[in-house]
Amino acid sequence: MSIWILWAGCGVMGGSEVQGDPAAREPAAAGSEEHHAHGEADDHATVHHRFDDPEHWSKVFDDPARDAWQKPAELVAALEISAGQTVADIGAGTGYFNPHLAAAVGEGGRVIALDVEPSLVAHMTERARREGTPQVEARLTQPDQSGLEEAEVDHVLLVNTYHHIGQRMAYFRELKSKLREGGQLVVVDYDPEADPEHGPPPEHRLSLAKVTEELEAAGFTFVGELSLLPHQYVGRFR
Repeated sequence: MSIWILWAGCGVMGGSEVQGDPAAREPAAAGSEEHHAHGEADDHATVHHRFDDPEHWSKVFDDPARDAWQKPAELVAALEISAGQTVADIGAGTGYFNPHLAAAVGEGGRVIALDVEPSLVAHMTERARREGTPQVEARLTQPDQSGLEEAEVDHVLLVNTYHHIGQRMAYFRELKSKLREGGQLVVVDYDPEADPEHGPPPEHRLSLAKVTEELEAAGFTFVGELSLLPHQYVGRFR
């Protein structure tokens, strides 16, 4: 999660700063940003930032005030994750969702927390040790690859991440093979029509309809939306 994405923890700049909202706070702290368009599916800019300061980003992404609107426990519970399953948090950042996912899969399950920033992977490894969640494996990945093995996971979670991914068609076609039979992909992000004061600016957002169009072209099936979060949609795909 250096340049390119902080998938499950991030977002991009917003209007006014909202306490605990990583999407609102990111750009001021991240310094310069680059905007690039990549791939056949990308008619919105792919947004790049640096996230190589775990101490700073932990204060941003793990701010207790975030829980009020991100609702991590409620979100994870709604995803119907069973004990013993394997969940991938792509772009896990500082590991904000990892304790909740670890509780959902139990001692017999696995949480694979992926990020492209080595310092954040090290941070999550230490966090798992400190929190007593050995089922959490922090794994380094690359921007153009999921970092998962074939049929390795039952669920994939992407929070504030989708609009950061370049070459999305190729990326999600590859990701599809990493899910087991009946596996679930969950995309949580900001709608362009949602409150512009909370989250990234509209030009950096993709609607759930656009996400659905792209993912269906990559071989996924839309199975529904959860009306759970005040500022974001939760799209479920198989």
